[in-house]
Amino acid sequence: MCHWFICLFYADLIMRLLFVCVGNSCRSQMAEGIARSLGHDAASAGTHPASQVSTNALKVLESKGISTEGLYPKLVDDVDWQSYEMVISMGCGVSCPTIRIDADWELEDPVGQSLEVFEACAETIEANIKSLE
Repeated sequence: MCHWFICLFYADLIMRLLFVCVGNSCRSQMAEGIARSLGHDAASAGTHPASQVSTNALKVLESKGISTEGLYPKLVDDVDWQSYEMVISMGCGVSCPTIRIDADWELEDPVGQSLEVFEACAETIEANIKSLE
């Protein structure tokens, strides 16, 4: 059972985060998974979504014990971005004239690179999310 004052305290710690990039297959998907694992309400989307989530992105999340259930590339126009407290661009000069971008993390896109590059990217993403808390 949750006492009302404890529930209110934890509700204030939960952020609604939207992660945006071009393909919505690597960085933004890892960010969505990591943010959810840290207890936040998170989603991701892309300006030109890929057909599937990167295998290496899924491997990195699974190696961290993070659920990949429900992760799939989504078009940013199909997401209610106004309902999120913070919209974060992963980088690559993502230009979304129809939505606000609150922060640009300027992360290099690891697509096509080694698993180690994906792991390093995920570590940076996790540190960035924790710095928001």
